[in-house]
Amino acid sequence: MSALVSWNPLREFSNLENRLERLFGLPSLSRNGEREAMTVSQWSPLVDISEDNNEYVVKAELPEMKKEEVKVSVENGELTISGERKIEKEEKGKKYHRIERSYGSFMRSFTLPETVSGEKVSAEFKDGILTVHLPKDEKTKPKSIEVKVQ
Repeated sequence: MSALVSWNPLREFSNLENRLERLFGLPSLSRNGEREAMTVSQWSPLVDISEDNNEYVVKAELPEMKKEEVKVSVENGELTISGERKIEKEEKGKKYHRIERSYGSFMRSFTLPETVSGEKVSAEFKDGILTVHLPKDEKTKPKSIEVKVQ
């Protein structure tokens, strides 16, 4: 018995993107099937996402950036983190032998679970780490129910 699968042209684009990433040795943009959008840029901050009973927490590494250079927004069920990491100005009399750190604009977008309360999102920036707190709706938090023995 065979299943009928609908054709999705975006899946073909994703396959091509994955092959190009492998060809040029770029880090993969899709992680374990999560929906994630990213614009083409020279660099992309690394992100950790965790969850507990009360909230989701997104931590992004943004070394040598100031909070004024970072924008966080929640719209239409998506969290977007964007900004620009600017290259250092060349100083007279200073020679660079190697430049491996990446610079430029970036944008990371993540689809939020329906359990997230978008109105209560908060963010903090400390020591190059952006931490975004995404509280869960009260009605979706797990509840303990006491079972009475008779």
